[in-house]
Amino acid sequence: MFKPSREQARQLFFDTWRKYRQQEILSGIEAIVLEVILQHQEYHDILDDVDRYLDKDYLPEMGDTNPFLHMSMHVAIKEQLSINQPIGICERFTRLQEKTGNEHDAAHQVMGCLAEMIWQAQRNQSAPDATIYIDCLDKQLGSSAQ
Repeated sequence: MFKPSREQARQLFFDTWRKYRQQEILSGIEAIVLEVILQHQEYHDILDDVDRYLDKDYLPEMGDTNPFLHMSMHVAIKEQLSINQPIGICERFTRLQEKTGNEHDAAHQVMGCLAEMIWQAQRNQSAPDATIYIDCLDKQLGSSAQ
């Protein structure tokens, strides 16, 4: 499994943004990353300043939102949807889109569930449990999905 360092993950966003702005050809993952970047105009200035933000620490206890973590979770969700993993995520995502009225808001609801699953795995020092993820999505939908 590919496990990039923090710097490598951030560099992907900086490189994708630079290539887009210079009208260079993007790889498959860069095309997905660009979709996410274009949905987040509030982060464009950050992506224009690699020297300042490549190593910046974001501290949640200080109220910092980590734009790279946020965008990375969007990318992860897009990848999950492309292969329907965990099984059933596509159907639930479609229902969340209908409920919220748009893809971006639905992705944010999914993101909360993804974060919950990751947090529980870290807390329990265990592998991520897709059941936690799917159950959370079902709660977002207000019912159990069949």
